[in-house]
Amino acid sequence: MPNARANFGGTRQNSVIQLDAGEVLSEESQIEEDICNPPVTGMVYGTLLNYKGVLEQMWDELHEPPYKAPPKAPILYIKPENTYLGHKGIIPLPEDADEVVIGASIGIVIGKKAARIKKEEALDYVEGYTVVNDVSLPHKSVFRPAVKEKARNGFCPIGPWVIEKTAVPDINDVDIRVYINGQLEQHNTTRNLVRSVEELLQDVTEFMTLNEGDVLMAGVPENPPAAENNDNIRIEVENIGVLENRIQKKV
Repeated sequence: MPNARANFGGTRQNSVIQLDAGEVLSEESQIEEDICNPPVTGMVYGTLLNYKGVLEQMWDELHEPPYKAPPKAPILYIKPENTYLGHKGIIPLPEDADEVVIGASIGIVIGKKAARIKKEEALDYVEGYTVVNDVSLPHKSVFRPAVKEKARNGFCPIGPWVIEKTAVPDINDVDIRVYINGQLEQHNTTRNLVRSVEELLQDVTEFMTLNEGDVLMAGVPENPPAAENNDNIRIEVENIGVLENRIQKKV
């Protein structure tokens, strides 16, 4: 039975729980689905263009001026603290928006300071994994920071826990499914990553340090679905967990 780290409502302390097929077995602390806080202790970073399907869709555009070639290093962005939201939390739909884009991703949780690491040792620096919903307003460009579209309050649900890395036999062979109102809207797999998790960690830490508690998203697959007011979102990530949230219009 794998261990996981969760953050329960009403406390700033993380609790260690035991899981079996996604169910909590620990008698000390039961996970209340409506009061689970995001299990985040560091920064959350997103990664662009790390799914082969996304790169294929943008292939022609990436070869046009001024770039004329796909990026040679990972393209990162930050999801600031105001975006963090827990399992079962309400994602606020802005007054001037009709929909949001659901960005299902695996969150790689760093276990110790990582700088200039090699891919062969990359997983030694990983504590575990979590589910991340990189919510954004619809936008097209990846050539400039989409702060207004990605950094809104509640636009980064995370959780419900951080599961230990040994619970995932191969992080580069994990299925990801997105359901909206019970209907399967997206299915992809980390087999389609441009950079494997180990390669991504190597390339990112070549130019920046990741600290204990930081979360690095592996990327969002192509054709992310859109969700509207009152939609229920369920992201299932094989061997890692299930993250559920609801969209609600701000009033």
